[in-house]
Amino acid sequence: MVSINLRSFKDVELEALCRIIADTNNGITGSQIEHYLEALKYKDIDPLMTKWKRLYNALANRQNETQSGNCVLSFITKALAPSRYVGQLDVYLDLLEQMNKILIFRGLEYKEDGKFHKVKVANTLSEAEIRVSRLSEKIATRKLHPHLLKYCKPELLQNNYFHAVLEATKSIASMIRDKTGLLSDGAKLVDEAFTGSDPLIKINGYKTESEISEQKGFVSLTKGLFGTFRNPTAHSAKIEWSMSEEDAIDLFTLASYVLRRIEKSVQ
Repeated sequence: MVSINLRSFKDVELEALCRIIADTNNGITGSQIEHYLEALKYKDIDPLMTKWKRLYNALANRQNETQSGNCVLSFITKALAPSRYVGQLDVYLDLLEQMNKILIFRGLEYKEDGKFHKVKVANTLSEAEIRVSRLSEKIATRKLHPHLLKYCKPELLQNNYFHAVLEATKSIASMIRDKTGLLSDGAKLVDEAFTGSDPLIKINGYKTESEISEQKGFVSLTKGLFGTFRNPTAHSAKIEWSMSEEDAIDLFTLASYVLRRIEKSVQ
C-alpha cells in the first residue's frame, strides 16, 4: 500500500466505493465482506443490512475511529486482490475502472498489480473519466485520426461502444462532405465522391489500372464500413446490437485508416 495518511473519504465517495465493491453481479459476497472485516479487525456493526450498506457502515465506523481513509484502502487491498479474479480478467478490470474513477480524485489508482499508485489528482468528472477509461487508454496507443476522436470523444469516455461506432462512421461522412460539398450520406455519398471517370476524391493518381483498382477497393471498403456498422446501429435498439471493446477498437482503427486516406487524397 502507498505509505500515506489519507484523510477520511467523504460520505458520497465511500458510498460509491462500497456500491462498486459489493455490487450484486460482480462484487464480493456477504460472506466475503464478513471474512475481510474480521481479518482486518473492523467491527461488522450491521451484518443484516444490504451488502453495500453493511460494508459502508463498517468502513465509515472505522474511519471515524481512526480519522483516516487508510482503512478503506486496506479493505480494497484484501477484497480485490488480483489472485481472487483468476479467469475473470474483464470483470476485475471493470471493477478497477469504476473504482478508480473515484480514487483518482484523491490522487490514487488501484491497479491490477494489487497495489495503490499515486497519480495526479483529477479536478473534474470529465478528466477522471478519460484518464481512467480502459478504451481511451487503449485507443491512445493506436494514434487514431483526430477527426475521428473529435466525433467520438463523449462516447469513448463512457465506454459506450454502441454510439461510438455510429459517431465513427459519421466522422467519415463529415470529412467526405467537407472535401466535396456533397450533401448525401452513406453508400450514395461514397459513390458520388469516389466513382466515375474523374472522381471528386482520388486516393491516388487514378491513372494506372492498379491505381483505379485500388480506388475501387477503397470504395468497397468504405461502403462496407457504412453498411456493416452504421446501418445496424442507426436502426437497432442498443440492447439488440452487441459491440465488444475489441471490435470497437478494431473499427476505430479501420475508420482512422479511411480518414487518413481521404485526408491525403487528390481532388
